[in-house]
Amino acid sequence: MFGLPPLRALVFLAACAVPMASVAVTADEALPAPAEEPLLVVSGAITNTNVGDTATFDFDMLEALDTRTFTTKTIWTDGDQVFTGVQLSDLMELVGAEGTEIKATAINDYAVTIPSEDWVDGGPIVAFLNHGEKMPVRNKGPLWIVYPFDQKPEYQTEQIYSRAIWQLDRIIVLD
Repeated sequence: MFGLPPLRALVFLAACAVPMASVAVTADEALPAPAEEPLLVVSGAITNTNVGDTATFDFDMLEALDTRTFTTKTIWTDGDQVFTGVQLSDLMELVGAEGTEIKATAINDYAVTIPSEDWVDGGPIVAFLNHGEKMPVRNKGPLWIVYPFDQKPEYQTEQIYSRAIWQLDRIIVLD
């Protein structure tokens, strides 16, 4: 192929391949349907949906979005943690959130309310990687709303700590 040795040709083809999951979706585009088991279902006061009246995401869909990585300590873990995920503000923009707060719920039905004032650039992320690895349920995964606690003293309060919900699987945008 193109005069390349077979191994180099294979590497070239693999580098050129762009799987559909790697294409980011913006707020003004339709969301694709999840291809794998859903990790997160967003419902309520939203305008951009893909499964009925919900915005449903699998791992590949979340990973394909613009992500943010930061290092922070948490009160639940030892040492510095490196989290990667989609900013909550970007996720809310993507689904067309029209509410003033969200109800975030974990797989065990534990729920917290997070006001829209927290949906800011540089604020919390919906983390799906810790130290570059997927987070299993036993280690607070697969999704965890994490604030950059070390970056702002105002994120080091009991109120903010209570909003850092792990094992997240549902978000309802409230009017």
